[in-house]
Amino acid sequence: MFDRLIDYLDSIKNRDPAPRSRMEILLYPGVLAVGMHKISHWLFNGNMFFLARFVNHISRFLTAIDIHPGAQIGKNLFIDHGFTVIGETAIIGDNVTIYQCVTLGGTNPTNGEGGKRHPTLLNGAIIGSGAQILGPITIGERARIGASAVVTSDVPEGATMVGVKAKSTLVAAETYSQDFIPYGTPCTEMDNPSEKTLACLQEEIKKLQQQLHIFEQQTKKASSKEAEIASVKSQKTPKKQSKSK
Repeated sequence: MFDRLIDYLDSIKNRDPAPRSRMEILLYPGVLAVGMHKISHWLFNGNMFFLARFVNHISRFLTAIDIHPGAQIGKNLFIDHGFTVIGETAIIGDNVTIYQCVTLGGTNPTNGEGGKRHPTLLNGAIIGSGAQILGPITIGERARIGASAVVTSDVPEGATMVGVKAKSTLVAAETYSQDFIPYGTPCTEMDNPSEKTLACLQEEIKKLQQQLHIFEQQTKKASSKEAEIASVKSQKTPKKQSKSK
């Protein structure tokens, strides 16, 4: 058990540059919320629903993170800061990172029955701050959800989703970086083709301006050199003396 705790704290330190020690990570509200969820989830599975809710309410009061006792959570979940809501039928895989103000919310089932109504997050998913993931959808492995995105449909493996309603940034899963990328929000990738085209044109103009500047400098140097050579030649050439009659 102690080894698993050490592995969990180290997994958080690998994703967050802020803590200086494992002891500091123990004070994180997300760590406390996940720990108390294990208790409430055990009570929930034992049909002790009132006690499970009681532990859940204490956890929410202390951490500002609301994880329903029925939610299924894998290993090394990192909830960075509070104000996150995770619904009853949500399923979270291993090494998932969730930033502040995220909602894993449910949708009203058409048949009136509870059932699966909250998202499933597969291994390595990163959910940016303020993202809203709604309904019984699946977020693929290593997928990134950008800050404040609203996701209501399945997200393929390795995809990056931004916007309202969220759309893919067209980053192919096979080219997606295997390393952890914090915050989930892309900074250099573009999802709008017109923006991408404009950026390419601006880059081409910048290159042309640089080449023009170099050409102007070379032209000035060549002109200066030619003028210097002409001046030297004129100094070396003797003046013709006029013949007296």
